[in-house]
Amino acid sequence: MPAFWKKKQFWGSIIAVVLLAYCVKDISAAQVRVMYQSVNLYFLIPSIVLSFGMIIFKAIRWRIIIEKTKKIKLFRIISLFSAGQVINISMPALTGQVGRLLLFAKKESLSKTYVFSTIVIEILFDAITMLLFIIFLSTATFAFPPEYRSISIVLAVATASLIVFLYLVLHYEKQIGAIGRKILRGRWPGVYITLKRFSRSFTKGIGLLRSTQYFFRTFMFSIASWVAHVFLIYFLFNSFGFNLPIIAAVVIMVVNTIALMVPITPGNAGTFELVVVAALLA
Repeated sequence: MPAFWKKKQFWGSIIAVVLLAYCVKDISAAQVRVMYQSVNLYFLIPSIVLSFGMIIFKAIRWRIIIEKTKKIKLFRIISLFSAGQVINISMPALTGQVGRLLLFAKKESLSKTYVFSTIVIEILFDAITMLLFIIFLSTATFAFPPEYRSISIVLAVATASLIVFLYLVLHYEKQIGAIGRKILRGRWPGVYITLKRFSRSFTKGIGLLRSTQYFFRTFMFSIASWVAHVFLIYFLFNSFGFNLPIIAAVVIMVVNTIALMVPITPGNAGTFELVVVAALLA
């Protein structure tokens, strides 16, 4: 059997083509041409600016996360983070996160475990911010699609579990180390040494959670990146003539993020379009 049949990228691309075909099957080329000619550039330009703003805010957030370990210039962190985002969305089924991890570790001479811990912190802050948006939607008059409510509960439970896990790791680091030493050191010394090194790098990466100042600085840039995302969608609505309220942009952002937490196609091609259409019809 040819090797490409076994590659996730191949099957991800096939799924992307099928989903794209499904999304565009009823679209008229003439209508697309008319809509393209009627695009309002006054709203499209700020959408483009905000798309860059999202990346910049997230890059600065990662800079804050690692600044106790290594200080990186702003322009370099933005270019490095942008490259990491391209890798992340270009590969399906979370393999992009692995590529992003390897890129950061290689370019900045950081341990892979440390970079992994910073990505965990990013996910934690994104999840907390997303839950705030979901709570906002649940109290608003705009109906949140019911099919995504159960997923939002799972997200809340997973986020709470992650917070508890990180709290235990930070506050009981010595006790956990003592238990590991007692169980593993004599029987499997190689495993013990490996886990000890992993633990040191990991706790170093999540150490910013001990500092209230670092926590709120990181949280503020998380909020800024997601708010930029909301207004990006809102301006896109207006640029294409859709007279929808800002809360509709929040719904699109939340539903799209929840549905694409585990990407199955390169660049989320096809799946992104399907989710957006489903959210607009909800």
